Amino acid sequence: MTKTVKRNLSNSRLTASRKRRLAEISRQPDEEIDTSEIPELDEKFWQNAVRNPFYRPVKQQLTLRLDADIIAWLRKQGRGYQTRANALLREAMLGDLSPKKAESHDPLRPNNSRRGVAVQTRRAG
Repeated sequence: MTKTVKRNLSNSRLTASRKRRLAEISRQPDEEIDTSEIPELDEKFWQNAVRNPFYRPVKQQLTLRLDADIIAWLRKQGRGYQTRANALLREAMLGDLSPKKAESHDPLRPNNSRRGVAVQTRRAG
């Protein structure tokens, strides 16, 4: 049985000459870098692009107080209510970050406050 060993630059030590060369390259302005051999990526290239199926966002444990009726609604749908809550929040976040939504500002939509929670009040009559 043979053992396959993968070797790349990160496995080898940087010699003094490599360090000098990397330092020279890092000082070079972007405008001077020759990219003529690299083809530009057009919309057709990205047309069938998919997110990495192995990507898993880092989870952060926290305490979040939600209204009881919201929790009941999520739990009523079966197991995985926290995952569903996360998916709903992600959908809202991505919708808020979309370029189309950024262009059309809704004046009734509350702005972010310092604490990350916005409260909008209306004056009566």
